[in-house]
Amino acid sequence: MYLSRFLSLHALWVTVSSMMQHYPSVWGHYDVCKTQIYTEEGKVWDYMACQPEARDMIKYVRVTLDPPDITCGDPPETFCAMGNPYMCNNECDASTQELAHPPELMFDLEGRHPSTFWQSTTWKDYPKPLHVNITLSWNKTIELTDNIVITFESGRPDQMILEKSLDYGRTWQPYQYYATDCLDAFHMDPKSVKDLSQHTVLEIICTEEYSTGYMTNSKIIHFEIKDRFAFFAGPRLHNMASLYGQLDTTKKLRDFFTITDLRIRLLRPATGEIYVDEQHLARYFYAISDIRVYGRCKCNLHATGCKEENKRLLCECEHNTTGPDCGKCKKNYQGRPWSPGSYLPIPKGTANIFLDMKKSTIHGRHGQKSELHLLHVRTASGNWRSHVASRRALLLSSPTSPLLVYPVFPVLVQMCVTMNSCTARMEGHASTMCGASALRPTLASYARSLSVKGIQEAAAKAPPRGQCHTVPYYC
Repeated sequence: MYLSRFLSLHALWVTVSSMMQHYPSVWGHYDVCKTQIYTEEGKVWDYMACQPEARDMIKYVRVTLDPPDITCGDPPETFCAMGNPYMCNNECDASTQELAHPPELMFDLEGRHPSTFWQSTTWKDYPKPLHVNITLSWNKTIELTDNIVITFESGRPDQMILEKSLDYGRTWQPYQYYATDCLDAFHMDPKSVKDLSQHTVLEIICTEEYSTGYMTNSKIIHFEIKDRFAFFAGPRLHNMASLYGQLDTTKKLRDFFTITDLRIRLLRPATGEIYVDEQHLARYFYAISDIRVYGRCKCNLHATGCKEENKRLLCECEHNTTGPDCGKCKKNYQGRPWSPGSYLPIPKGTANIFLDMKKSTIHGRHGQKSELHLLHVRTASGNWRSHVASRRALLLSSPTSPLLVYPVFPVLVQMCVTMNSCTARMEGHASTMCGASALRPTLASYARSLSVKGIQEAAAKAPPRGQCHTVPYYC
């Protein structure tokens, strides 16, 4: 009995282990751009979608304050403790290091119990509003991967807006509103992220959760990234494949988590009361001890590395792409329009690699050249084979067990071939199901149509996507 139980557990472990090995890129989050595989033609590169590892992006931020003279200490001033307005023996003096509170102290990475902080001037000009804009700029497109966390040394503000920019600060959109009274401050009903769903995850809300007045153990404000991820990946983010699928197919969702800049708009300091105590205005100010922003460089799924060069973040591009975000083809690799990689199909995605137009050519009739690409084909037995399209014509094996070799220009195509039908998948979109016998004459016609003007012209002659008698994917 014990032996049978042991064998059952062992079988279960082998099954789970094999499943984990079958989906390495889901758990690894696309951390490899290419790997070498062995084929009948020898050792070749297998390309896949890839992205840099997430990191603390605050290390690379540039901060600006508006108004520029809003930091306390010039001239020196005293301020009171929020909890006790009669304790006014605290001093801010920009000329003395021990008493200064400059902006860089918001980002000095002190750990879980920060003791240094930036501080604004006090609200001495009340009733004029005490407004402060803190702008964080990366000069690089960033994809957020974890909550934005702001830790206040003073009380959390009564009113605040977190904003984002996708165009390097030229335009701004609200990310979230924070207030002790959302209806009074912003004419919005209060909500929390828990009130949202998959269908409303992009809704801009006002929350009262983080503006409950001054409490010594309540200094943190969140912008919840992971809670929004959880609508697609599950409460513990175990189903990342589902999240990546949504990010790949929904541009608005992908853009929601993408930034170049953040702006913290402080509109009203913590008062702890309904009314401002005009006799003790030195107790009202803003002070921030820590800001955390975790994310990765956006490289359009064409890089795993991101380096700092001349105080600017740059993707270390693969797949023959270039640019700060890998947003264009390298010179001599421009045989088709640039496109990003794709998370689909899970788990490796699609690299959408760009080929060298000079080297990746074959000769057709009368010395005409057409650019071809390595193709991976899954046969009816389920085994992967790799074929180089070394001849100009498209090849078909027997109609009962077709083996397809497509010239593609120049995108990697994954073909899943069954006994009498084929399904093509490219850039995350599945084709229609077509019988191999129906494909054969069309493929032959497609092969004959190749001319000196290249595959692109031939592709233009092909019938529209979705018709069962044609090759549904071309470049």
